Amino acid sequence: MTTPSPTSFWSGALEGAPHHPPLETHAKADVVIIGGGFSGLWTAYYLKTLSPDMDIRVLEARHVGHGASGRNGGWAIGSLAGLGRHLTGHSTEQRQALCDLLADNVDAIGATLTQEGIDADFHKGGALYVAARYPAQEALQRDYREHMLALGHRAEDCQWLTAEELETKARFQRPFGALFHRQVASLHPGKLLRGLAQRLTDMGVTLHEHSPVDQIDGGRVTTSRGSVTAAMTVVATEGYNTLPQLRPHLVPVSSLVIATEPLSAAQWEAIGLHDRPTFADASRLINYGHRSRDGRLIFGARGHYPYKALPRHQTAISSADIAMRKALLQSLFPDLGEVTISHGWGGTLGLSRSFRPHAIMDRREGIATLGGYAGEGVAASHLMARSLAERILTLDTPRTRAPWVCDGALTSLLKRWEPEPLRWLGAKGITLTYAAEEALLARQRHLPLVSPALARLNDTFASLIE
Repeated sequence: MTTPSPTSFWSGALEGAPHHPPLETHAKADVVIIGGGFSGLWTAYYLKTLSPDMDIRVLEARHVGHGASGRNGGWAIGSLAGLGRHLTGHSTEQRQALCDLLADNVDAIGATLTQEGIDADFHKGGALYVAARYPAQEALQRDYREHMLALGHRAEDCQWLTAEELETKARFQRPFGALFHRQVASLHPGKLLRGLAQRLTDMGVTLHEHSPVDQIDGGRVTTSRGSVTAAMTVVATEGYNTLPQLRPHLVPVSSLVIATEPLSAAQWEAIGLHDRPTFADASRLINYGHRSRDGRLIFGARGHYPYKALPRHQTAISSADIAMRKALLQSLFPDLGEVTISHGWGGTLGLSRSFRPHAIMDRREGIATLGGYAGEGVAASHLMARSLAERILTLDTPRTRAPWVCDGALTSLLKRWEPEPLRWLGAKGITLTYAAEEALLARQRHLPLVSPALARLNDTFASLIE
């Protein structure tokens, strides 16, 4: 039996990438960016593209892509977590314009990669949000479609597929139907990171790896071996943040993913996915996957929040975690048969207390931040970075006017998380009630008092992050 690699499948693309020397001087710059993941690299890219003479330095604590950017599931989603709260008070026309902005962001990623010659396996195959394991999932997915339309997503981008139409795209266990969201793509995060870092170097941006930041004070960013003084500091550390300015406002939540060995032609014929859509089923205990360009299934499921969680630096996950995800994948595709898991890995996302992404700039203090992604960070990081870069340069664009872009003090605009053990108890309670409801629905059991109470409680929890 082959032992799965304890590294992210995406990390293979980063092997042999050029190294960037640590910061070992006391330098000056126009902007210093802390964090060498998608948020930091895209911010540097748009600042340099829009202002070519700008002196920009990026400080990465370990190596480019060490954090969530090199460990995610590879989805680029044309929506945002918490979008409904961002759109409160907006007219129907404004809602649609903002949803169009999110949809266009996916295409903009693909167009930018093409323009810069970065082959990151970008493929816009849409997303299947399926009802495919038990009958109650159909109502859940139909409700989700209505929710998407109410937010402002266009009907042509949110199509309902009947069971027969779903089977032409993929052959799941028990197809009842699906929402097909057209504005979703998949990509290879490792290839994107390597290509973007190389492009930044070519553009004249200075990258420093193995340069963890100890302190930000009055425009001076300090590491153990050097410092950078800049008019603007951008904190793009997400769930791997260790700086006191943001520590109470973002909690690290673990996400675990597996990859199979390339499947045979017969296996792909049995399960479909020929157009390479991404897919997820109607479970509050989130699972998601897609077919990679080299013919693997990439599949993630059921993140968690450990007590007093710290950023996850190791990538390896347990054999039990791998086995659970493999079993869930096979339950979705019973005709898949036996598969070999080649990789199993975990990473950390930084969840904000408002359960929605943000791009915030405090010009008076000379500090900005972006992040707070809840599973949609591959695309959201591009949008937030582009928006923040434009805001720093005082440009007036549809992105800088979007409700997720704010001016003011970071600590006043970002809510603080509750102290431990309250947040752990809350996370544990939500997970348990989600699992209880899932078990009843999967067994098609209705308990007259328990089932409605669980549904109402879980609807309340879900409304916090939708």
